[in-house]
Amino acid sequence: MNKDLTEGKVTASMLAFAGPMILGNLLQQCYNIADTLIVGRFLGADALAAVGSAYTLMTFLTSILIGLCMGSGSVYSFYFGKKDEVQMRNSIAAAFVLIGAVSVSVNVLVFAALPGILKLLQTPDSLWLMMEEYVFVIFFGIFFVFLYNYFAFLLRAVGNSVIPLCFLGSAALLNVGLDLLFVIRFGWGIRGAAAATVIAQMFSGLGIGAYTWIREAWLRPRKEELSFTGKSVGEILRFSAAACIQQSVMNFGILMIQGLVNRFGTAVMAAFAAGVKIDSFAYMPAQEFGNAFSIFTSQNHGAGKKERVKEGILSAVRVSMLFCAAVSVAVFCFAPLLLQIFIKETELEILGIGAGYLRVEGAFYCGIGVLFLLYGYFRGIGKPEMSVVLTVISLGTRVVLAYITAPLPGVGVWGIWWAIPIGWILADLVGGYAVWKDGRGKRCEVSCRKMS
Repeated sequence: MNKDLTEGKVTASMLAFAGPMILGNLLQQCYNIADTLIVGRFLGADALAAVGSAYTLMTFLTSILIGLCMGSGSVYSFYFGKKDEVQMRNSIAAAFVLIGAVSVSVNVLVFAALPGILKLLQTPDSLWLMMEEYVFVIFFGIFFVFLYNYFAFLLRAVGNSVIPLCFLGSAALLNVGLDLLFVIRFGWGIRGAAAATVIAQMFSGLGIGAYTWIREAWLRPRKEELSFTGKSVGEILRFSAAACIQQSVMNFGILMIQGLVNRFGTAVMAAFAAGVKIDSFAYMPAQEFGNAFSIFTSQNHGAGKKERVKEGILSAVRVSMLFCAAVSVAVFCFAPLLLQIFIKETELEILGIGAGYLRVEGAFYCGIGVLFLLYGYFRGIGKPEMSVVLTVISLGTRVVLAYITAPLPGVGVWGIWWAIPIGWILADLVGGYAVWKDGRGKRCEVSCRKMS
């Protein structure tokens, strides 16, 4: 079931590997889609606004762990492509200890800082108790998010994208079933929706961990491989820290935008909550394709196959742009209908605000599609710091423009909406120039060697 991406047709290999990752992330969205849909339909607009705001907070916290696991996955895939299993297992052990310690620390800190976090989000008084109730329960799932992502990125690094999909799919179905049971049948309200998500996360984290330990015994570090070397720890820290910072900056920027959105009241909060869900669902396949492209690049970079990496870049751009263009048209045309998945058709004000958001973002999905490929490329060739730079440019532009323009008369929330694609496009230009410059430098180096 493990796939060597250094062999076979480039486009077919990437698509076959990316397919389960894309489907898996679609199912992961179902964790929060189920909460949003059931809460919005059965508990009302206030509950929807609270869950939407809490979702942004939880995404920021879990992004720290996901980023660490994603970065370590780049190290595993490099050594897998290089056929160095000893160093790969040494890195696996080092990553589990380091990232596991971070996950426990994050879990403790967020419980201690809960009141301060809600205040930072500028949570309206009318939603404070509801958000506090939801967030207190959902925080119990943080450690299980680490477990699932640690083993999922490990398996993907060695070419196995199917097993993470299986566990995530089962957990998504469990989440939906428990949502219906706890919220509708038992009447546990917003706390029931949170409990359903945590139980599903527990199932996926413990399940994939047990599978990897039992069925993929070759990945288990041997006793002599548990003595962490400076090389293995350094590589894990470098790649994981870069990916963690990237994910954290990305989601911290979104968290700041959420705080700005909250100033405009419940209607805008509810519209933004529903719009972000649709937005994330729409461009998520491009994001996962970028992650698959990163693993493809890393394996081939480890194997020393530079021409195959170049071929992969051209193929990935074609595939991503075709998909993003098609999704842009669909979201732009059907924005009001898509919003009615979460919002009652009688909520005309919320539907109007949400449609405006989706039509602005939906017109520029190609911009974020390119950005995901750039992130994947720089992680794959061993330059994860460049992904951080692009994220800072994208999110920094978004936050600064939003906070400058939103208070202006006649602009309001439209300033927030337009700041997002402007940030994407600026980061694309910088990243594209960096790729061109890197390629040009390598060509000059080859030419100089030939002349000498």
